[in-house]
Amino acid sequence: MKFIFFGPPGSGKGTQANLLVNSLNIPHLSTGDILRSKLEEQDSLSDSLRKIISSGNLVSDEITNKIVSEKLLSSDCKSGFILDGYPRTLSQSSFLISFFENNNINLDLIVYFKLDQKNVENRIISRSKIEQRSDDNIEVIKTRIKKYDEETAPLVEIYRQKFPQIFIEINAAQDISKIQDEIKNKLKNAIF
Repeated sequence: MKFIFFGPPGSGKGTQANLLVNSLNIPHLSTGDILRSKLEEQDSLSDSLRKIISSGNLVSDEITNKIVSEKLLSSDCKSGFILDGYPRTLSQSSFLISFFENNNINLDLIVYFKLDQKNVENRIISRSKIEQRSDDNIEVIKTRIKKYDEETAPLVEIYRQKFPQIFIEINAAQDISKIQDEIKNKLKNAIF
């Protein structure tokens, strides 16, 4: 099974993906985790990534597309995957749609995690106290929300129109267990 999970930062995409991959035995592909892992390396690309991420800006589409496409073609993604936090821009979305078509990859479900700005801010602030992520301070949070609104939010209507049969919207303000139940119910209706 192949999924895209997207929504604003702090909407629970990663949490829900982690819960679901265990039951489906497929990898959770979080561009955020991939990039944070790269940050631990010591090279010029890692230095550039550190500057970009710590300022709240997004990594270039070209770099992100390369990282994601290589991973999607890896053997551990043959039986499926959950893409979390990608695509984030119209350019990435166009690339991904073409990539899927060129590689005969068919998505099973696109899940949009809908969450208002106040809940986004509250969740990220709470998360930063627990995880102590450098990209979770208030100024970076506001930059990330602004970038999301400008670059990623337009994808909602594009996916809703282009993929109506596999697009679902989840109220991400619910409890984690309620969201998981809703996703599983929609998976059963959409796939099984």
